[in-house]
Amino acid sequence: QVQLVESGGGLVQAGGSLRLSCAASGSILSINVMGWYRQAPGKQRELVGTITSDGSTNYADSVKGRFTISRDNAKNTVHLQMDRLKPEDTAVYYCNADIVRTTRGFTYNYWGQGTPVTVSS
Repeated sequence: QVQLVESGGGLVQAGGSLRLSCAASGSILSINVMGWYRQAPGKQRELVGTITSDGSTNYADSVKGRFTISRDNAKNTVHLQMDRLKPEDTAVYYCNADIVRTTRGFTYNYWGQGTPVTVSS
């Protein structure tokens, strides 16, 4: 079994910062890509950004220059530092990971339960 558990969501004023964390636990050999997605009320889930095991990152245009993804491979954790937050960043944020669980190298995709972020104007 594998679990992804997010933390760090909450309420913040526009222009403020929040740091989200996601910890993966369970039967894990290694983790390939880890990422953050978000889903605002009435909208589809969208990509925020991803990070590979060697630290290469990719961001949605809407968050470039404001959000930073980092990870700690030894602790199987990924973080999302969100700065200069805007009301339109309000959403439930989900952690996602491609996890290798067997020596054959097959990867399985997992989602966290989500953590809400509300940015007030």
